[in-house]
Amino acid sequence: MIPFLGPLDPFPPVTEARQEMNGLLAVGGRLLPDRLLDAYRRGIFPWGTVEGQALWYSPDPRMVLFPENFRLSRSLRRLLRSATLTISADRDFPAVIAACAATRRRGQDGTWISDEMMEAYIRLHELGWAHSVEAWEEGELVGGLYGMAIGRMFYGESMFSRRDNASKFAFAYLIRLLRERGFGMIDCQMYTDHLASLGAAEIPRSEFVQRMHTLIGQGERSAWQLAATTDW
Repeated sequence: MIPFLGPLDPFPPVTEARQEMNGLLAVGGRLLPDRLLDAYRRGIFPWGTVEGQALWYSPDPRMVLFPENFRLSRSLRRLLRSATLTISADRDFPAVIAACAATRRRGQDGTWISDEMMEAYIRLHELGWAHSVEAWEEGELVGGLYGMAIGRMFYGESMFSRRDNASKFAFAYLIRLLRERGFGMIDCQMYTDHLASLGAAEIPRSEFVQRMHTLIGQGERSAWQLAATTDW
């Protein structure tokens, strides 16, 4: 049986996640900043709700991307050098998460980003834990992504595009920013062919948790900034 979490109940060990249910670990518990931070520090993330109750996951294996393994294709490199998009970081986090929530995705009937979840991540952004990267075209937000940064560990959450390749541009700049700040790993959560094409790979959950614990104790919270560059 999947545990149901009350307001003060701790998470069960990640080894109790249900393999046959994509790593589902627990249900319930309010999406408050402290609860979310505790989850990420344990290798757990929220993904969707059932009847208003949060679903918590810790899959095994875990999809990750080491920044040094990012594959920048020749075609994307050419696009980055010639792009007219403007990229920023932490300029409009609420707009990015709202756009991610509104984006229709293949195989999904609706969004897993509820109003309660948006409020919680916006608060985490205000506290310096959650970050966004934005892609702009003539002042209009056309793509972006958001996630969590704890120490030198980044947890990717969601991205969106309203123009071709806009989210790829944002992701490439995210990689550059993470490299500059000495981040050691990006949590991509679950396998997709797209992530694999960018250099991500699956590792055992035990290895993920071990590496994560080393990284989250490094670095401090701060607002992010990106320097404009054409050096790709």
